[in-house]
Amino acid sequence: MSTTTKAIHPAIATLKLPKQVPALITYAQGITKALTGNTAFPSTTPTLAVVNQAITDLQTAETAALARTKGAVAIRNEKRTALVTLLQELQRQVQTAAAASPETSASLIQSAGMGVKKTPVRAKRTFTAKPGAVSGSVQLVTDRAAARAFYEWQYSTDGGKTWISAASTLKASNTVSGLTPGATVMFRYRAGTKTGEGDWSQTASIIVK
Repeated sequence: MSTTTKAIHPAIATLKLPKQVPALITYAQGITKALTGNTAFPSTTPTLAVVNQAITDLQTAETAALARTKGAVAIRNEKRTALVTLLQELQRQVQTAAAASPETSASLIQSAGMGVKKTPVRAKRTFTAKPGAVSGSVQLVTDRAAARAFYEWQYSTDGGKTWISAASTLKASNTVSGLTPGATVMFRYRAGTKTGEGDWSQTASIIVK
């Protein structure tokens, strides 16, 4: 008997870079502080010394720009770009470490002073079976799997021991007729798209009217 282990995907490291220079400086300082003495990152590329120097350079350039020194704004912008580039290099290193340890990737990323990208929660597909318009029929409805998809439908009258195929459809609904009123019938479906066929869905049961 074989078992299948679900793969654990590493968390994604993100940089929430402020647009304003003073806030960016504070943000960058937070990252270098978090990485200083961090045992998960005994060394970094670029080094923290290089990043801290880039922060200092940007602080100096920002002061000159606020003083309206001639040409200071262009220099300030260059220093900002240089710092952002270094932070992005640190982000890639943190992501590499996260990929190597997916089980602890989220906490590892946060320990580096970076954010964790939120993974969108996919709502479970809605699959319902309800009485059809005429006796002995059942209407099946589910969510669309894709803009272009086909759907295979099956039903079982013996508690799932055996399955009978109903007509396939190009829409996410179907009506199965000719069932015995009063019988408990289980239904399932699977969708197929250009990437291939999916797994069979969970079952939906109904007492036929």
